[in-house]
Amino acid sequence: MTEKFTGSYTVAVTPFTDDLSAIDVDRLKAFLDWQLEEDVPGIIMLGTTGEFLSVTPDERRILIDETVRHIDGRIPVLVGTADASTTKAVAQSVEARDLGADGLMIISPYYYTPTDDEIYRYFEAITSAQDLPIMLYNNPVTSNVDLSAELVARLAKDFATISYIKESSQDIARVRDVIDLAGEDITVYAGERVVDSFLLGAEGYVNPYGNYIPRASAGIWRLLEAGRIEDARRIDGLIKRFDAIIAQGHPTYGHQCYSKRLAARAGYPVGTVRPPLTSFAQLGAEGEDRLARIGAVIDELDGVTSDLGL
Repeated sequence: MTEKFTGSYTVAVTPFTDDLSAIDVDRLKAFLDWQLEEDVPGIIMLGTTGEFLSVTPDERRILIDETVRHIDGRIPVLVGTADASTTKAVAQSVEARDLGADGLMIISPYYYTPTDDEIYRYFEAITSAQDLPIMLYNNPVTSNVDLSAELVARLAKDFATISYIKESSQDIARVRDVIDLAGEDITVYAGERVVDSFLLGAEGYVNPYGNYIPRASAGIWRLLEAGRIEDARRIDGLIKRFDAIIAQGHPTYGHQCYSKRLAARAGYPVGTVRPPLTSFAQLGAEGEDRLARIGAVIDELDGVTSDLGL
């Protein structure tokens, strides 16, 4: 699959068995079928929401292989292949290519707080080893480094396969800065503030919401492309309401925990999260209260989504 990536991609959860001992392939396939039925244009496996730090090498291979085989070219499959070790990141990137992935999403080496030159050499090694298109992932909160617009432009200019970036720096102006400096060498995907990012020139969206509201999360980008900005803001406003409910809790509650529980609420159980992340059951009454409040907003969102013809 060689066409340009565009649209709103789900950064997917990793379905586990109830005892957390293995990837649940049957749940994975049901979840992927749901994504296809809801017209999600692309999916990203083993991102942050996919708990990539909690899976074994064998589980990585199983998850990528089963996903690629089941999707069977119907939509692009991107795979997160980052690691704090350049050697491991290269090996995982080559493996994803060999298993049939359409692209990679790669965050900077985390923990070490690398310099720009160290980041450059990291991506130089990855691009030298395989030829899949790469989506940089700029998330200073988790990687401890912020990819400047200047560095992004340098990487995109020097390495032809570095052609996308998920921009999650929480600096909305960065979208425009990257486009101004990198030009046609890079395509920006919004990682947050989707409407504002679109208006600044982003051409796609990577989000965790597709794990439980895939029709709305994919549809919001189609509304934007159709020029229906205020309709898109209606969808985005409701997403922000339940997002705020999640964000009120302890940081480790996060989208991993709630994404999985809300996927189950939608009829697609995917197990829970692996330690050290807090599971939904461990939230007790507080979690159930938040779930009820989020559910009410999602029900409202479903109505709006239907009214807008999505």
